[in-house]
Amino acid sequence: MAGPNLHFVKLLGQGSFGSVSLYQRIRYDGAMISVAVKTFDSQHAEALVREVQILSEFKGCPRIVQCYETRVEASLNQLGCLEYKIPLEYAPGGSLSGFINKFKDQKLPDPLIRDFTRMLLQGLATIHAHGYVHYDLKPENILVFPRYAYKNGAWSSSFELKISDFGLTRREGDSSWWNPSRPFAGTSIYMSPDSVSYGETGKDLDLWSLGCCVLEMYTGEGPWCHKNYQVDDLMMGQEPMIPSDLPFEAKLFIMTCFSPRTKDATRLLKHIFVREEEGYKITQPSPVNDNIEAKIAQLAKFVKSNVPKTQTIRVPAAAAAQVMPNKTIIA
Repeated sequence: MAGPNLHFVKLLGQGSFGSVSLYQRIRYDGAMISVAVKTFDSQHAEALVREVQILSEFKGCPRIVQCYETRVEASLNQLGCLEYKIPLEYAPGGSLSGFINKFKDQKLPDPLIRDFTRMLLQGLATIHAHGYVHYDLKPENILVFPRYAYKNGAWSSSFELKISDFGLTRREGDSSWWNPSRPFAGTSIYMSPDSVSYGETGKDLDLWSLGCCVLEMYTGEGPWCHKNYQVDDLMMGQEPMIPSDLPFEAKLFIMTCFSPRTKDATRLLKHIFVREEEGYKITQPSPVNDNIEAKIAQLAKFVKSNVPKTQTIRVPAAAAAQVMPNKTIIA
């Protein structure tokens, strides 16, 4: 995999299971192609094999990170130890967690959060339609892809999200792994009460985790930040606190995600919080947010660092409407 046509660039991340590194190769037409290579040691190779098998079912799915192989490659590293690798789609924007941290107050603009939430629901709907539960949805496992388009003499920018890291993904209803002495397999603060208390592997777990991610995009802090979190809190049926200053539709959506009766990502795509308006047409005044102008400036600065200096940035109309609440904006 890291052969003569694939050259190491840098280490992207290191974890307890392994690492992810950036490699590049030159395509036949001279274009430079970037690839993220995930490397695990032999102790965790089984999870990597399972991930490749699952990702092979999601070829071409726009909200799922793509794997460029259908099998794991085994090789010896410089120390003579066996390691296993798979090549994945590279995300120039990094993880959603890192993207959030690029903002001074670590809070994303409301229109962007709604867009991101819609994308994540689309990804979950695809995963669930294949009979899987992701089981570890969190900002660190969501990747950001900047997109640019040239139209009417100017460059416009946007971001897309894709769900990654399927090492813990399981078939819906599979609770064979569960052990009361260690009642969770994913990241505990993003787990649902039923998954921790009874080992249930259902779609509602992913939707609960999605609600936690939405909270984090608004607040810049992880779920349960308001208290000293214990797994017992989940077992007693408690929920992360939803701040009172969140938009009403956002609070309603998060509460819906936390409901044990919510089991359908496709149905949630019709929720008013993520309902897409054609062409981002905003005709109603939006409430003034004293911090929104600074947030958009931060967002534009982040985008600009990834665009040639001769190009210009257009702020999404939905975000601009909060800076100029009394203007009618048609993007």
